[in-house]
Amino acid sequence: MSVSGNAPSSQSPARKLRVVMAQLDFLVGDIPGNARLVIDATRKAATEHQADIVVFPELCLTGYPPEDLLLRPSLDLRVDEALEEIRGADLGPAIVIGAPLRHHGLLYNGAVVIERGEITGRYFKRFPPNYQVFDEKRYFAEGRDVLTLDIRGIPVGITVCEDIWKDGPVEDCAAAGARLILNLNASPYDIDKQASRKALLERKSRENTVSIVYVNLIGGQDELVFDGGSMVYDHSGALMAEAPQFSEGLYPVDFICDHHCQPVSQSLPEEPSLESNVYSALVTGVRDYVNKNGFKSVVLGLSGGIDSAVTLAVAVDALGKDRVRAVMMPFRYTSSMSLEDAEAQANALGVQYDVFSIEPMYDAFMATLAKPFEGTKPDTTEENLQARLRGVLLMSLSNKFGSLVLTTGNKSEMAVGYSTLYGDMAGGFDVLKDVPKTLVFRLARYRNTVSPVIPERVITRPPSAELAPDQKDEDSLPGYDVLDQILNLYVERDFSAEAIVAEGFDATDVARVIRLVDINEYKRRQAPIGVRITERGFGKDRRYPITNGWKSGK
Repeated sequence: MSVSGNAPSSQSPARKLRVVMAQLDFLVGDIPGNARLVIDATRKAATEHQADIVVFPELCLTGYPPEDLLLRPSLDLRVDEALEEIRGADLGPAIVIGAPLRHHGLLYNGAVVIERGEITGRYFKRFPPNYQVFDEKRYFAEGRDVLTLDIRGIPVGITVCEDIWKDGPVEDCAAAGARLILNLNASPYDIDKQASRKALLERKSRENTVSIVYVNLIGGQDELVFDGGSMVYDHSGALMAEAPQFSEGLYPVDFICDHHCQPVSQSLPEEPSLESNVYSALVTGVRDYVNKNGFKSVVLGLSGGIDSAVTLAVAVDALGKDRVRAVMMPFRYTSSMSLEDAEAQANALGVQYDVFSIEPMYDAFMATLAKPFEGTKPDTTEENLQARLRGVLLMSLSNKFGSLVLTTGNKSEMAVGYSTLYGDMAGGFDVLKDVPKTLVFRLARYRNTVSPVIPERVITRPPSAELAPDQKDEDSLPGYDVLDQILNLYVERDFSAEAIVAEGFDATDVARVIRLVDINEYKRRQAPIGVRITERGFGKDRRYPITNGWKSGK
């Protein structure tokens, strides 16, 4: 479908236009609730911001990603009912919303323009992505047409998310006379994403001499986090307005439209540090997962180590101290330092704190296992039993009190299998699942600049699982400075073993790390989901067969 309006003549006076970017958090599957959110936000944009146009994120009616909900037989009916409710709501501004749309039997990722109760335009996304965490081609057909239309007398083009990353849609809108392009997005966060978006928008707006309004979803959806960061670029490629990341709200931008639609410049938010940005992503992911799934509270094992310390701080910042419970479960190998530091952090954050020794349970299990274990020597079996007893305690508290168990494993550990199935992996959500260990240390330092809640010794002591006397992580792993670099090259960038060695790493270390990554896929398949913050996390991003004969090397 291609709809083109009449552009104002060169003699027409400049028109003023106010666009409100609705950077909001939608619940996947709640189509009626999302429709009401659209209506309420539009009314608020009208009364508080005198909006002419309100732009919402991609697939806001269903939430993103709706996955196989798109295959439900009642999808079309529910979407149609929601659109009818919005049309009948007597909204003043024109609105642009994202929704799945069926046309000639095919389903499209679409955008709908509604003005004065009428649908004045429908657009079908031309480039549904099928890489990393995206599998839109499983559900959506590819659109083929351009949509430009007059909204409040201004020629406006509509595109959806991936369309702006490809050649064609923006160029076609500009060629059809659009002076302003509205781009609806559900673009998930990763550490480098906002910089990539800015570079792209700068180039696209400048090359096509058209202003672009980029509106992004916000909030957590399972392992994905959407960071907002909605932006406006003018026709010369200058950034004129930017909504803060991880901040829900309605953000108005004024335009003066004659030969171009020139946005009025606004003060831009301060560029956040990497640590601040990642920490905000973790808080957002935990808050939305817990709240959207209806958990009353969370519980986690607090060991006195850095991973559980950062996890506890994130949980409290996401949910408040009254909804967080920390449990220390000491054993004979637990140091007095760990006991002291765990209690100090729990007190600093004001959470409920309990100490339950696993010693009696361990002794009971070992007594039962004495006969089958007779004649064997202690090994990782006894170490894993400690972790599994702690998992049983935490899951029992979860069942009794309706609390979600937060696990505390980081990406480095998950990569090499330095974790225990049904032990420290037992739980519902892993806050640090995609956070390399070296970054965990940086996050601890960052959090203490906000307020000192993590004891210094937790950050500076050598990491240890404390499952054996004088145990240190680096007894069985390369140092984390080395390990994390190898993992980045292998897991996130797909370097071969030979290519990693060519980067200057020890061949023995590389072979060992790659082998550990490869043989522990079966563990990761059974691990809780967790917040994705890198360009390639375990789960949706990286899907390798457990059973395979692939040999590392070239």
